[in-house]
Amino acid sequence: MEVGGQLLLALAHHGRPMALKDLSVAAAMAAAKAHPYLVSFGKLGLIAQDAGTGRYGLGPLAMQLGLISLQQFDPVRLATPLIAELAQTLGHTVGIAVWGNRGPTMVRIEEAPSAVHVNMRHGTVMSLRGTASGLLFAAHLPRDQVLAALSDERFAESRAKGKSTGVKPRVTLDDAMQAELTQIRARGLSRVSGSAVAGVSAMAAPVFTDGGKMVLSLTAIGPGAIFDSTWDGAVATALKRAAASLSRQLGA
Repeated sequence: MEVGGQLLLALAHHGRPMALKDLSVAAAMAAAKAHPYLVSFGKLGLIAQDAGTGRYGLGPLAMQLGLISLQQFDPVRLATPLIAELAQTLGHTVGIAVWGNRGPTMVRIEEAPSAVHVNMRHGTVMSLRGTASGLLFAAHLPRDQVLAALSDERFAESRAKGKSTGVKPRVTLDDAMQAELTQIRARGLSRVSGSAVAGVSAMAAPVFTDGGKMVLSLTAIGPGAIFDSTWDGAVATALKRAAASLSRQLGA
């Protein structure tokens, strides 16, 4: 189990389907040795192979295990009914983001009740610099954790563009981002307008546990033309109220 599990860990870490040769390298295992494990995991539904590309990705059982795990995570369970209420009240898509192994990750999404809404997918990993959820986590997580995630993010971007040197870059927080993160902590909110997707705005509020640790983000997302992104507007007020209520329930 421990040996074969390295393949599952590699898939979870990379977050995308992988060819056998790449997956075996990531798991430090010969391809001939990895293949029988993949066949067995496939029979269980932990792994699925794309018929067209031959690449291996996590299967339906892995998804079910992940969802069950999230349901057992009290902050997410408590926040889930709240985002349905927020989406109905605000008329915008509202999601829950938690810190995953690849950064801020959307784990629950309630779409806007109106015909005008922004589509989001469960499992979407949010950029640390360009999204409201990402900036919120960057403002409240330990500095070394943020820098490591920024390095991974930049490395992935370089690799996607075919410009990777194979070495993760060292990153720092410039003065502008430092100032922005300070303001986010002071206001208790983050916001973006068109930085990740043109014409789309978002605002996010943090939820804390009794130790003062941020455990999730409540994020509202909508078309910029009708999204109230003012710091004291309807979206900001509703998000802060909901986040404060959740934080109190978690002992903050």
